[in-house]
Amino acid sequence: QVQLVESGGGLVQPGGSLRLSCAASGSVFTTFTMGWYRQAPGKQREWVAGISSAGVTNYADSVKGRFTISRGNGANTVYLQMNSLKPEDTAIYFCNARKTRDYWGQGTQVTVSS
Repeated sequence: QVQLVESGGGLVQPGGSLRLSCAASGSVFTTFTMGWYRQAPGKQREWVAGISSAGVTNYADSVKGRFTISRGNGANTVYLQMNSLKPEDTAIYFCNARKTRDYWGQGTQVTVSS
């Protein structure tokens, strides 16, 4: 059983930065594809960024150049560094682990507002 716990959300002004963390426990973490999704009020959950087991990263066009996904040295943590934040980045951010099925964390709120 894989368990994911996100942290690092909060309130930040436009142009600011936050780093989200996703701590995984349970199965062999390094063989999973990891990703971050977000869901804004009244909208569907959308994919934000992903990192494969080989370390290949991909980003949604809306965050490319501003967000960076990475794995921690211990390989059981995934980060999302978010820079140049915009009000439209406001959402609940969810960590995802995928191999034969999807696993989800409980989400962490990110609010970008002045």
